[in-house]
Amino acid sequence: MNQTNPFSFASDDKRYHTWNYHLRNTFGHKVFKVALDGGFDCPNRDGTVAHGGCTFCSAAGSGDFAGNRADDLVTQFNAIKMKMHEKWKDGKYMAYFQAYTNTHAPVEELREKYESVLGLNGVVGLSIATRPDCLPDDVVEYLAELNKRTYLWVELGLQTVHERTAMLINRAHDFNCYVEGVNKLRKHGIRVCSHIINGLPLENHEMMMKTAKAVADLDVQGIKIHLLHLLKGTPLVKQYEKGKLDFMSQDEYVNLVCDQLEIIPPELIVHRITGDGPIDLMIGPMWSVNKWNVLNSIDAELKRRNSYQGKFHNKEEVTFS
Repeated sequence: MNQTNPFSFASDDKRYHTWNYHLRNTFGHKVFKVALDGGFDCPNRDGTVAHGGCTFCSAAGSGDFAGNRADDLVTQFNAIKMKMHEKWKDGKYMAYFQAYTNTHAPVEELREKYESVLGLNGVVGLSIATRPDCLPDDVVEYLAELNKRTYLWVELGLQTVHERTAMLINRAHDFNCYVEGVNKLRKHGIRVCSHIINGLPLENHEMMMKTAKAVADLDVQGIKIHLLHLLKGTPLVKQYEKGKLDFMSQDEYVNLVCDQLEIIPPELIVHRITGDGPIDLMIGPMWSVNKWNVLNSIDAELKRRNSYQGKFHNKEEVTFS
């Protein structure tokens, strides 16, 4: 580390606390996620809380790069693992239940599915993507049990703190529900990663900063910062056609992410700061397809500012519109 970049992490020379650095520091070697489709549904699709799903969510339930749900989990795991090894020769694995809502089932079913991959050779932990309204007590108790014997993360989709936006995207839970979900998990020491999305309909820079500030003030250990992608076949297309959605430019996104990194705690693990959608489904913004260019631009902007994650972190009161 140096004085101009006090939070530079030696293994990847980033000005933010990367997921890659965290895993290498924790396990002593490369660890990568193996994205799986556990065959679950979503309460926001099947009528448990609503129908139609979040307007941005694809038919694959945000699991477009996960395994094929027609295959059993072990087959999926091995297929995705082999693809990952084309990029990384060596490494251990996090089994990532990504598609749809991965606690939306009885505990007996969850146990069968999680345990089927947890015992596979080289698996060092689990990451489970779900909703804060899908954490009944018996499920949380099982997650607490898992947390004692493996390296566990639960990923919760917040997306935004603004209730107007939440209604526009049909999120079907409010911010208080999110806070309650976090508290349920943290009571048992379970690591939580909050997902937020930049570029949601009718949101401006100030609103997106308030969402990041809310995450900064929650008892969570990780954050995923996403760019909104407009995908063919999603309900969001109609909102786009009605003029409720404008694509962010790359410069706008890069500057916003750097602003957000500056206000979150330096110890918060940044699991993601950009991403790309399936190219055959993408309507826009198309600049995001070049993910490495976006990542390099964020690095360059932080360097230009002589800035880093947590530079302006504080606990000032934030009100939500």
